[in-house]
Amino acid sequence: MDRQSYLSITWPETWQRCPEHVHAITTLKNGGFSTGEFSTFNLAGHVGDDVSSVKNNRAKLRTDCQLPSEPIWLEQVHGNKVINADAQRVKNTGLIQADASFTQTKGVVCAVLTADCLPVFFCNKAATEVAVAHAGWRGLHAGIISQTVQAMSSPAAEILVSLGPAIGPRAFEVGGDVFRAFVDANRQNVSAFVATTRGHYLCDIYQLARNELRSLGIDNIAGGDYCTFRDEQLFYSFRRQKNTGRMSNLIWIE
Repeated sequence: MDRQSYLSITWPETWQRCPEHVHAITTLKNGGFSTGEFSTFNLAGHVGDDVSSVKNNRAKLRTDCQLPSEPIWLEQVHGNKVINADAQRVKNTGLIQADASFTQTKGVVCAVLTADCLPVFFCNKAATEVAVAHAGWRGLHAGIISQTVQAMSSPAAEILVSLGPAIGPRAFEVGGDVFRAFVDANRQNVSAFVATTRGHYLCDIYQLARNELRSLGIDNIAGGDYCTFRDEQLFYSFRRQKNTGRMSNLIWIE
């Protein structure tokens, strides 16, 4: 697999081994066919990129990663809806509005697109169930993580989580409304904010996700090491450049 185009997702070191037969990746922005502001490996069809470039990039993705099937692409709306990817594949009705999907079926590829928002990967210890969620601050506050955990059949203690690349805590500035919304929901979320100028805060979206996961009984959490805003050579960032591409975050059972 081309290292300039893909990042392998790591799982918690507290678990003795990586889940067998589970593959999880985030695409990077390099090595594709898109040009200009979408250079070069944009996987999103809704951002204004040339249709043929996106088609070629998705073909490259399928070939490079030896995907067993076409990913279940979603129309993401920053909400908390979770779908069963198995059912969506059977229906084959095109894009459905949702921000997470899960599967227990081998060969079904769950996917979300991101460019600063947090991709959250889920896998049970038995490696028989996986999920991925798109968690921006709106989705986090709406409960996309808890809804994904509830949709899975595995108990929380059996779930492993990896936090994929998102905007980092030194780059994500928000207003007081966001701060108050999260702190009102959970006082522990104070730890995810640092006051800057009057009424503004730096927000650690990784910490918000960890707080939510731990409140649900999930302690096996990895990731949270990247900043899509600052790592310009690797990642697309909506905050850095509003008209830009999207990375894809995929997980499936072999």
